Amino acid sequence: MTELDWERDDELDRPHEACGVFGICAPAVDAARMTFFALYALQHRGQESAGIATCDGGAAYIQKGMGLVAQTFTEENLRPLKGHLAIGHTRYSTSGSSHIRNAQPYLIETLHGPLGVAHNGNLTNALTLRRQLLERGVGLSSSSDSEVITQMLAAPPPGGEPNGPNWEARIAAFMAVAEGAYTLVILTRAAVFAVRDPWGLRPLCLGELPINGKPGYVVASESCALSTIGATYLREVAPGEVIRLDRGGVHVSRGVAAKERSALCIFEYVYFARPDSMLEDQTVHRVRQRLGEELAREAPVEADVVIGVPDSATPAAIGFAQASGILYTEGLIKNRYIGRTFIQPDDRIRRIGVRLKYNPLAANLKGKRAVLVDDSVVRGNTIGPMLRLLREGGAAEVHVRVSSPPVQHPCFMGIDMATYDELIAHRCTVEEIRQHVGADSLAYLSHAGLQRAVLAEAGADRGHCSACFTGRYPISLEEWWLRKAQEKLAFEEVWG
Repeated sequence: MTELDWERDDELDRPHEACGVFGICAPAVDAARMTFFALYALQHRGQESAGIATCDGGAAYIQKGMGLVAQTFTEENLRPLKGHLAIGHTRYSTSGSSHIRNAQPYLIETLHGPLGVAHNGNLTNALTLRRQLLERGVGLSSSSDSEVITQMLAAPPPGGEPNGPNWEARIAAFMAVAEGAYTLVILTRAAVFAVRDPWGLRPLCLGELPINGKPGYVVASESCALSTIGATYLREVAPGEVIRLDRGGVHVSRGVAAKERSALCIFEYVYFARPDSMLEDQTVHRVRQRLGEELAREAPVEADVVIGVPDSATPAAIGFAQASGILYTEGLIKNRYIGRTFIQPDDRIRRIGVRLKYNPLAANLKGKRAVLVDDSVVRGNTIGPMLRLLREGGAAEVHVRVSSPPVQHPCFMGIDMATYDELIAHRCTVEEIRQHVGADSLAYLSHAGLQRAVLAEAGADRGHCSACFTGRYPISLEEWWLRKAQEKLAFEEVWG
């Protein structure tokens, strides 16, 4: 990570998404500028690097850098990004370190013109695929599995291409051997492709953007990016599906067969997705309210006020208050202007910790029995300081309610979910965690309650990956344990 640990203590107690991706084919607009604003809307999915690649039907152009979207792009460096085709990416590293060499999109020149790739997810057989490329004499410049994907797509499919480049066949050939989680946006000379893995582990949606009567189409990790640029949400990209966007419109093909039951990451509902996004045709904010409602029914408590950890737990806190009949109010004020900085703090500021981002609202807390609702507890390193802030603000009691089950297992499908040793719920019982953080009481939402809240509108036929709670992974991981250890050691030796 590029930030100092003291500065992100509260964020370190959250899992981190890998990336946000966006693609556009719109002949009547400045595609690069549209991509910039879409990435702005997807900033919550990755804050380490950002990039945009465009194509005007002939040449391709790229700009990427470390930092936030607003730090990476300016009027000056957006202006050269010409063309009606574009893909964009904002990154949080999972496979590959935080370094400019791993920033995306990747853009290379092939026999049939430019090829750009932006990827969200994690290939669980990346080491095997990487080794196969190296054995074929393909050179790699980064430690990211996304570069492996790019080089695989640069090669013709097994049956060859007698009639010119067949990008759908190349994508299908990649999907036939890829394992793990991936959504891709792919840039070629004439089209943008959107690809989603057969499990549907990571989200991806399709939208329409007509300008001046001319058709245009976009794809994005979340629907919030569509509304930001004035596009209309059409539908999700189905698991295993390949969508081509070009001047002729939208063309759909099947890369690989979808799994019998999909496995969208359920943590998208708990924390990752923006609350105004749509997942599985339901609003994330409403699902989070239902999580709070289920939590209030499962773990009632006598209290005077309900407060949420801002901002991610606010919908669940509202749901808890509505179901319990306890007054909802603000108890913690978040300083939203505390961002990344490279100024070294002195020892006194270092000790302040979460006070840099949160202040108690004493007028709403004094003498009150408070329920603090949080969306998740991963490492358990910030909930204790928050409780101390609330008590300093005058709270007589603080009862913690968590709107998801205990996170007991790491993720290997594109989420930075910490290791077993770092996960407090893997090491400790609920009572031990309560004592550790200093809460008057502590309760988590059950896995059954989580399922009820998510499936209430999505439909019982939907499947979700909840391996971080249950340890039941949709993808076989027996070899991945060894690969993960080898990969981490090898990359640290090579890249530092």
